[in-house]
Amino acid sequence: MPVPVPQQRSVPAAETSHGDLTLLVIEDDPAGTTITVPELSAAAGTRVRIRTARNFTEAARLLTDDVDCILLDLALPVTGSDSGPGDGPVSGRADELAALTHVLRIAPLHAVLALTAEDDTELAAEAVRVGAQDYLFRGELDARVLSRAIRYAVERKRADIAQHQLTESRLRAQENARLERGLLPTPLLDGSGLSFAARYRPGRSRALLGGDFYDVVRTPDGTVHAMIGDVCGHGPDEAALGVELRIAWRALTLAGLCGDELLSTLQQVLEHERQSEEIFATLCTVDIAPDGRRAGLCLAGHPAPLLARHGRPARLLPYEDGGPALGLLPRARWPRRQVELGGAWSLMMYTDGLIEGRVGTGGSERLGQDGMVAMVNGRLEQGLAGEELLEAAVAEVRELNGGELTDDVAVLLLGRDPERIRRWGGSAPRSHPASSVTGRPLGVQRPPL
Repeated sequence: MPVPVPQQRSVPAAETSHGDLTLLVIEDDPAGTTITVPELSAAAGTRVRIRTARNFTEAARLLTDDVDCILLDLALPVTGSDSGPGDGPVSGRADELAALTHVLRIAPLHAVLALTAEDDTELAAEAVRVGAQDYLFRGELDARVLSRAIRYAVERKRADIAQHQLTESRLRAQENARLERGLLPTPLLDGSGLSFAARYRPGRSRALLGGDFYDVVRTPDGTVHAMIGDVCGHGPDEAALGVELRIAWRALTLAGLCGDELLSTLQQVLEHERQSEEIFATLCTVDIAPDGRRAGLCLAGHPAPLLARHGRPARLLPYEDGGPALGLLPRARWPRRQVELGGAWSLMMYTDGLIEGRVGTGGSERLGQDGMVAMVNGRLEQGLAGEELLEAAVAEVRELNGGELTDDVAVLLLGRDPERIRRWGGSAPRSHPASSVTGRPLGVQRPPL
């Protein structure tokens, strides 16, 4: 039967680098070893406990968590009973390293010293390349050399494991970043004539996605549908749920749903996908008519958008007829209010992370919607618009808060400029509608972080 692989610890024994060390010697004749326990105990102030094994069956039994290092005689034969699933047929130089390959398989977290003859330097170097931390020649096997080699091998193995874990963490972080970037929305506004800008900042450290979500699409009838929402909470589960709701909203919108029917369906999605019945989500949807002068507004426990008409101060849209947040009431309804936008306008939709930052001495007060309206109007008087307006607004909120905001922040800005539309002959170019500030194509735009 194959030798069973012993249970490996999650942390290597290198943690005991400055205390007692335990050495497992695997040699076909341990009694012939010239190193004795008293000699190793006195060497370099480090006491080394020695265990000996004549074959791999004994080694597997003695290979416990307190073993720090393995001294392996490369000449030890590997029999058929010793081989395991990871030990394939070997030949040539690999046959001479079969014992080492077997030990590395059954003890992946232990430091290994290879013991070989003095005249086989090539085999010793190959053993290090395969996975041993160091090698020793039988003729130089005195107490001081062995004690030093054990300590170095243990520390080198510890460094190798730490480097491997760091590399895995970096790769995992890169994969997560690519995945999260792929889940961020790409606005579909070709042919609408509307400008678009967005800012998105997750509250979680080193994350690209938070519980806030938004999306903008144009349906074949020319209507532009915009949405912004916020899942309560700040963890990865909330971020995943926000992505699910955004994708569901886009699919339902492109299928022709809007208003109460769409929000009722989204609530069903939320109820099936949430981790707990306490989880809810706020939502604001705006459906802009093809002529760009009117819109339908639905609020589900979400702050009302901010509308700025040409030459007039920005003001909040009506919010008295809003419904509850999604996931709170089983048979809730969300009335749809008609709003007059006018000829030239800018519409800012946002999550509560923008208005819940602290302001004032000691940070005892919150910015609130009134403070946000005053802040935006101040920036509009300076002539800011589009991305510059959003960048300045988010930067000022952070400054008033005295540092980074702990909540997710999502802000999007839609605008209509009849003069620009006329210059384009009645509508924006179908393939590359441009941002009002940067002129970048919106069809491929990602929201800046």
